[in-house]
Amino acid sequence: MRIFYTLFSLLLLSHIATAQLGSLHTYSFLQLSPSARVTGLGGNLITVVDDDAALAYHNPSLLNAAMHQQLSFNHAFLSNGIQHGYASFAHHADAWKTTLHGGVHYVRYGEFAATDEFGTVNGSFKASEYAITLGAGRRVDERLSVGVNAKLITSQMESYRSLGLAADLAAVYADTARKLVFTLVMRNVGTQLSTYRSGNREDLPYDFQAGVSKRLKHIPFRFSVIYHHLNRWNLLYDNPYETEDNNIFDEEPVEPGKASLFVDNLFRHFIFNGELLIGQRESLRLRFGYNHFMRQELSVNNYRSLSGFTFGAGIRISRFRLDYGRNNYHLAGGMNHLSISTNLREFKR
Repeated sequence: MRIFYTLFSLLLLSHIATAQLGSLHTYSFLQLSPSARVTGLGGNLITVVDDDAALAYHNPSLLNAAMHQQLSFNHAFLSNGIQHGYASFAHHADAWKTTLHGGVHYVRYGEFAATDEFGTVNGSFKASEYAITLGAGRRVDERLSVGVNAKLITSQMESYRSLGLAADLAAVYADTARKLVFTLVMRNVGTQLSTYRSGNREDLPYDFQAGVSKRLKHIPFRFSVIYHHLNRWNLLYDNPYETEDNNIFDEEPVEPGKASLFVDNLFRHFIFNGELLIGQRESLRLRFGYNHFMRQELSVNNYRSLSGFTFGAGIRISRFRLDYGRNNYHLAGGMNHLSISTNLREFKR
């Protein structure tokens, strides 16, 4: 019965927290993928229990003894010189029967020209954001694990600064016999401790998520389905600037029906991904993902693109695992993500 008490508690808490999307919240970088593996799987992987310590950034209940002494470095390259990364380390404390982890998530937005109201350049400035994460995960029984993250967030935009505090609460139920995993995660529950100069506190990108993964019995393949924003149903965006200029035949625009809007909104909540695990030690991993919300938000009308589709690969070489992920954000550019991880215990053998 413990799992039901845990999940029920998370559901109750989800109604207390507030939710915002897009530019309506601050510290949006907290939603970025922490590793190349996660990037290649649609930007979200809260449903896999293995030795990848970077997964704990989004779901601390995935922390387990197999992550002991796992070290991970991840760096992503976006367009216009924007870069972000995440470095983490995990340690299993036998005395507490708990796995701990710590990490630093950073974003550097590059250098900007400082101008006055007339456009005169008076210098330059930089912008960056950081989140220091400490977390712990513990097995409650044979199948159920719970975890929590605490994040100290700093943001600097020119002379504007802000400080925030956030937490992730999570539970995972893993049926190893059936190779089936269920998980619930409340991400980024928190507040600003100090605001930018306006003095108005802004909401954090709170997101209540659920997911399931299944590894096939006779094929080395695992798929996951993740439902995000359980706390908010309507993810549709009504663009007030949209005009009829694209209608070259001067016909009356066709309004989408209720059924079409319902299906579109429903699938905006889902992320689908799959991972092909090749080799006895899964030395080679091939990945793909699809994020419908990203595709709908970032596609350009009348132009084909791969927005919302992701892919990646990982290979184990000696004591190291190297990963690459590609997220096709937009026609204007995407994100290349590189990761390297190792277990320090490997060097003691």
